[in-house]
Amino acid sequence: MDLIPRRLAAVVATAVIIAACGGGSRATATPAPVPVATRAPGAGPVCLQGSITASGSTALQPLVEAAAGQYESSCPGASVKVQGGGSGTGLSQLLQGAVDIGNSDVDARTRFTPEEADQLVDHVVAVQGWVMVLNQKVTGITNLTSAQARDIWTGKVTNWSAVGGPDATIVLVLRPASSGTRATWRRLVLQGQQEATGQALTEDSNGAAGAAVETTDYSTTVLGYSYYVDQQAKLLAVSLDGVTASVDTIVKGEYLVQGLGHMYSKGQPSGLTSAFLDYMLADEVQAKLIPDLSYGPAPK
Repeated sequence: MDLIPRRLAAVVATAVIIAACGGGSRATATPAPVPVATRAPGAGPVCLQGSITASGSTALQPLVEAAAGQYESSCPGASVKVQGGGSGTGLSQLLQGAVDIGNSDVDARTRFTPEEADQLVDHVVAVQGWVMVLNQKVTGITNLTSAQARDIWTGKVTNWSAVGGPDATIVLVLRPASSGTRATWRRLVLQGQQEATGQALTEDSNGAAGAAVETTDYSTTVLGYSYYVDQQAKLLAVSLDGVTASVDTIVKGEYLVQGLGHMYSKGQPSGLTSAFLDYMLADEVQAKLIPDLSYGPAPK
């Protein structure tokens, strides 16, 4: 008596199989695998495999490189490459689609047209500062007013003796036009004026500028505070308007030359780019790595 129901069930099952296979007349393409986010053991980051590149600010580079190293260690199969080149270079590369993240010391709206800047999404990851440093032969100067620093950098003062130092010609170590460090110093200290170029060198990164001051008699440059802390045994730092640069004075806004550290994406980030930008705001970076490297945490 149960023969008919069994045959009916077999017919129904066959019809379902034929329908699922498009009647057997077409082969369906296998969909591409979708990256699956996993969380590293413990309180680690959300992990995605793949490769991305971040480019731009050398002032931010130590922080982003260290965070990338931590992320890769926690997330096998992820590659986060970090390049310098300056804020302007990183933002231009991002707009062109050559990199996934543009690291910048400056707001993108100061570099591009509104139409271009509107393509970028800002992710603020830190507070950072910059300090004027001197070659060790420039003795006798521990503090300058903003006006004195401005006169030095615009060429109104060309000898250290005019501001309490030795009788020696001032040598400026400049940064290229793409530099966010240069743009920040020009905006906050030089009040938009151009730097003097008569007795000057140009170096393309914070690290190279610091090395140049170390080896060039009577020279000066401006370094990201993190770089100065790393090289303070070889360089002399100058307070501005009586305020010494420190993480505390930078974060509180008491020290003049400070600003935000930006990491831009082109449009809303996705995939590994989004996971890494989220990691930059996680406790592993904000509460641990940032203070270790002499940055301030991102504003809440």
